[in-house]
Amino acid sequence: MAHIKSRKHPAARRSSCSTAVAMAFVVLPGTTVYAQQVTSVLPEVEVHGTTESYKADTVSSPKFTQPLLNTTQTITVIKKELVQQQGGATLTEALRNTPGVGTFSLGENGNTNTGDAIYMRGFDTSSSIFVDGVRDLGSISRDIFNIEQIEVTKGPAGADTGRGSPTGSINLSTKQPTMKEAYSGSVSVGSGDYKRITADLNKPLDFDGGAAFRINLLKDDSGVAGRDIVKNDRQGIAAAFAFGLKTNTRTYLNYLHVDQSNIPDGGVPTIGLPGYSSPVQAANPAATPPVVAIPARPFLNGASRVNSSNFYGTVGDFDDVTADMLTARVEHDISPDVKLQNTTRFGKTSQNYLLTGFMGSAPNLLTPNPADPTTWTLARSSQMKDQTNEIFSNQTNLTAKFDTGAVKHSLVTGVELSSEKQRSLGYAGLGTISAANLYNPNPYLVRTGYNPVGNGTNSEGRTNTLSVYLFDTLELSPQWQINGGVRVDHYDTKYESSTLNVRNATLNKSGTLLNWKLGGLYKPTEDSSLYVSYATSKQPPGGSNFALSSNANSAANVNYDPQETRTAEIGAKWDLLDKRLGLTTAIYRTDVKNEIEGNATDGFTQTGKKRVEGVELGVVGEITSAWQVSAGYTRMRTDVTAGAIVNQDGTSGLSYTPKQAFTAWTTYKLPGGFTIGGGARFVDALHKPKDGAVGTPQFVESYWVYDAMASYEVSKNVSLQLNLYNLADKDYVASINKSGYRYTPGIERSARLSANIKF
Repeated sequence: MAHIKSRKHPAARRSSCSTAVAMAFVVLPGTTVYAQQVTSVLPEVEVHGTTESYKADTVSSPKFTQPLLNTTQTITVIKKELVQQQGGATLTEALRNTPGVGTFSLGENGNTNTGDAIYMRGFDTSSSIFVDGVRDLGSISRDIFNIEQIEVTKGPAGADTGRGSPTGSINLSTKQPTMKEAYSGSVSVGSGDYKRITADLNKPLDFDGGAAFRINLLKDDSGVAGRDIVKNDRQGIAAAFAFGLKTNTRTYLNYLHVDQSNIPDGGVPTIGLPGYSSPVQAANPAATPPVVAIPARPFLNGASRVNSSNFYGTVGDFDDVTADMLTARVEHDISPDVKLQNTTRFGKTSQNYLLTGFMGSAPNLLTPNPADPTTWTLARSSQMKDQTNEIFSNQTNLTAKFDTGAVKHSLVTGVELSSEKQRSLGYAGLGTISAANLYNPNPYLVRTGYNPVGNGTNSEGRTNTLSVYLFDTLELSPQWQINGGVRVDHYDTKYESSTLNVRNATLNKSGTLLNWKLGGLYKPTEDSSLYVSYATSKQPPGGSNFALSSNANSAANVNYDPQETRTAEIGAKWDLLDKRLGLTTAIYRTDVKNEIEGNATDGFTQTGKKRVEGVELGVVGEITSAWQVSAGYTRMRTDVTAGAIVNQDGTSGLSYTPKQAFTAWTTYKLPGGFTIGGGARFVDALHKPKDGAVGTPQFVESYWVYDAMASYEVSKNVSLQLNLYNLADKDYVASINKSGYRYTPGIERSARLSANIKF
């Protein structure tokens, strides 16, 4: 397939970009300014500030006692400084800095994913997102205005976090109060009516023992470049108070509140994309009412693509999300080598949306005049979601360093209690909406008969978990280390559903999960390591969505065993240039078993197996004091080793998983306060899951995207920054839905201009 091509847009659409380019020189906050004197001596250098490195040496979780250099696993840390230079604002934008991770799936059939639907190494990782080590629930697009760094752990994380995705987890480490007074803020505008304001204020307080207050504020009211009507309206406040910062007992109190009032993006039809052909419908006289055959329409095979800016919903669509998170953490140093930490969290996320959906199936795509595409129409539907997620969690960790003879230990043990709940309500009275003109949809049409009322089709799922875990790193000598960990989770899931206010059978599933990991590490030098590791992960029925089932073809069936994952990894890490630059490489194999296989005639069993094999390379940090880089490359081979093919095109790989992916970003500080930078991203072809849809594209083409930035430090307190996106203006598929009827276009060439202030 070769549908990537240069967009041809009217000059008016490019005007915002052209204006931004005319303001070409802008700067990053906190960069170093060099002042030179022409004299007989060496130039004088006056330092007003420093730009922090992209490289992180540790992660925030107390379960990882060693620096990243000595951690026997692939972990990518994305620091806020890197994302800020890229003009990023959300978790999905930040994750572009780790290869092969992204929001590649748009949803199923007429439904649309909302929130962070993230795939990693072949599997959905959306249910394995954590904030400060506690699972974060709900359909929300996470803003990173209050995030210090994002930690992407690849490979099974069952020993670290309990039930979860087979291929990793994502932890967001939040900003905390410090004893250093600092104030910063940013104002940004850009293409697609982009408008964003943030503030970060940290104030030490004159309390005995040391205390500080920190508040982060957000207001973002933006469209999406190249997409009509779509809107992201977010506002948030993150307040934190800490006391005892200079003592052996430190207490942190955090509260986060976020409101979102968005107009969701349901995507655009895939008609005209390479691989598209006329949908058909087979006759079924026995159905009620009888299904009439709809033959192929050959003229659709060569039909033109729709404009990627088209919006097929209505201005009345909405996606309202409210998130609240209250966290209390206490740290106590029992001795210089023994530390106790307790974290208590209550979180609640509520989502209520109305979405106009569509499926370009044969009965929905009407062509009254085959010779006149302006008469073609696409049927639409109304969908409502009202879902609330809650979590209460308490974690206690004890960290200790001690010796047993010549062996040095770094031990972590802990216990976690959590209660997670999800409740969904169904509605009737959503009204009807007329079909959209395929090539010229009208988003201002009004639904008729819209009067939503509860229809009694509701569900509620709850999972209570008691977990205990133990990790230890044994330093046998300065060159040799062994590390291992084990976690036991006892879970109890209860699921209730009702139809028309009549309660269906209540389903229960409980059990005990045992996950473990083991690694060995050799250090040829102080600044390098070679390692091998083996780890497991498990996902019980209902573990990702709190929904249990009695259907034999569902992985959520209460009679089935948990999905099991095992990963072996061999890798190497080097810190170069006085530890300013980090290099990593790893090869791995992940095997997943207990997948559901079979059919309604022969029955279903848990005999399915999947495998992901790959290599991943990374580099991050400073090449010189002025030159920073972050880059990664991955190559994966995925297979269904036992069971039916899962891809629509008949290939044996896994869906939504690029064979290759590459990401790079680099900046260089020039004299006079200027900084320039840029980056590139490559995502290989994505294969669509197997589906009954006929005529839809079976996979989407690979693509390259190029971005750039320039910045100028006006003073030590004020800087300007310009970011340019999709420089080549490539038209590409960012995500596609399961049936292949809809896709989300990538953003067009666009720009953002920011003014950054710090004191």
